[in-house]
Amino acid sequence: MWKDFKEFAFQGNVFDLAVAVVIGAAFGKIVSSLVENIITPLIGMLSGGIDFSGMHKKVGDSDFTYGVFLQSIIDFLIVAIVIFFVIRLLSKFKKKEEAVEEVVEIDAQEVLLTEIRDLLKEGKKL
Repeated sequence: MWKDFKEFAFQGNVFDLAVAVVIGAAFGKIVSSLVENIITPLIGMLSGGIDFSGMHKKVGDSDFTYGVFLQSIIDFLIVAIVIFFVIRLLSKFKKKEEAVEEVVEIDAQEVLLTEIRDLLKEGKKL
């Protein structure tokens, strides 16, 4: 059992996953800061300073703060849009890298060998 656990724990996939979680947490902080400090104030400025978090309804002794829920939904949508555009931008860079890597140069010797093979297939003498 210990051997199986060691094989699992020290596989590359587990380490890749751990790195992805750490980077994801750091990226989440960056996106949250962007939303809180830049995008939300801009939207508030454009919308005339509307703040949903103050909306509430008092029913008996209970206070339902549905505005906080609405603000959380708006924050989620903003974060989702920002992450979508960042991932889209990163995927464009990745596609460019893949296109560059696909170019494979064939040396002269290989070209000659290919021509000889093709001639032999046709049944011609060299």
